[in-house]
Amino acid sequence: MPSEIGSIVEGKITKITNFGAFVQLADGSQGLIHISQIANQFVKDISEHLKINDVVKVKVLAMNEKGCFDLSLKDAQDDPESSKKKIDLFEEKLARFLKSSDERLSDLRRNMEAKRGGGGRIKY
Repeated sequence: MPSEIGSIVEGKITKITNFGAFVQLADGSQGLIHISQIANQFVKDISEHLKINDVVKVKVLAMNEKGCFDLSLKDAQDDPESSKKKIDLFEEKLARFLKSSDERLSDLRRNMEAKRGGGGRIKY
């Protein structure tokens, strides 16, 4: 059964380089886990995370022009805490942005009001 893009499949690490790890998938096809797709944190040395002959679950991202699959180890891992943290972080950033935006808009309105002469009221 050929691997489909977006599916999670098992494979065996066959070769490790300084830019990624090559994987033999269960259907016989080859793929590459780029160093940026190994873990959520910075990876300096791939051999600290993977070894040759390790069996790993990977997500199929795409097929490149050479007919090999681009794979992701970090996207295949089930970590609901990680996704919850990402959502919480996004909501926190959004709340900070909204507060900052409201403050800037308030300052802008105050400045525009001052330039108009205090609201456009004319005193005689």
